[in-house]
Amino acid sequence: MEENGKPTTTDPSLMNRMGLDQDEIARRKAWLEFTLEDETRLLSLNEMAQGYATEVIEALYDHFLAFDDTKKFFENASVLNRVKNLQKEYFLRLTKGNYDNKYVEERIKIGVVHASIGLDVKWYLGAYNFYLRAVGERIFKAFKNHPEQALEAYFSLTKLVYLDIGLAIDTYIFQREVTISKQQEAIRELSTPVLQLREELLILPIIGAIDSQRARQLTEQLLHAIRDKRAKVVVVDITGVPTVDSRVANHLVQTVDATRLMGAVLIITGLSAEVAQTLVTIGVDLSKIMTVGDLQGGIEAADKILGIHLEKNSDQATSSN
Repeated sequence: MEENGKPTTTDPSLMNRMGLDQDEIARRKAWLEFTLEDETRLLSLNEMAQGYATEVIEALYDHFLAFDDTKKFFENASVLNRVKNLQKEYFLRLTKGNYDNKYVEERIKIGVVHASIGLDVKWYLGAYNFYLRAVGERIFKAFKNHPEQALEAYFSLTKLVYLDIGLAIDTYIFQREVTISKQQEAIRELSTPVLQLREELLILPIIGAIDSQRARQLTEQLLHAIRDKRAKVVVVDITGVPTVDSRVANHLVQTVDATRLMGAVLIITGLSAEVAQTLVTIGVDLSKIMTVGDLQGGIEAADKILGIHLEKNSDQATSSN
């Protein structure tokens, strides 16, 4: 599969991350009543499909090009021709049998590409609607003397198409969730930057509510910064944190211990009266935590640890050693 002339790949673990193991695929087939008889019927349609594939695909893309919302995806003629060929292979695969895990992987790859180029799911489903109507007409025409056989073949095709539709929707949802997760992570990183005030001194201002997940993310971010910046002291300011529950408080203590193991000292500033009372009430071991009233005081305490003396009325920091 290609996108804009470039090969695309699918994470080999994507099926697993989406929960699409062999048992799940078997359950979906069972729910759709898709059996070996359906596979046999579809395979018998392959020769016919080879004959009508080009005609159906041409009609489908004429339909795409008739609407501004979908036309914009195919403005380049070479892209349009390539996509037509890929779409032809895609639909021909419906009548080639062997609908195993490899088949599912192929369908997921296509769903990933469609999601990545911004082709909305409604257009994707509309294409299936067009395909089923166009092929249905040809099946019933080919089996006009055997309407029951035509109906069975059409039902088999419909079952497989709905299996594909389910996979496509799952892929769209999964890709969107991945995107949202990455965006949220980026927002969290931007909202809680680890700042280097000076050599060996970092500041981490935290604003907003902290849950267990965010606490873990903050710890990981902080420890990486300590290593990368070779920090000796870290000032964590929680002036903007309204509340702290027991899990977050215990995680805070663990962060202090982890920081110490990294060879740095952690100072917490900006404890509100409510947060301080909560820490005492839930029995947090405060002996492990170095606290200072405000951020300015925390920086001054950090300077003392680092052996830095700031002269009044001077912007220059000098070592007392």
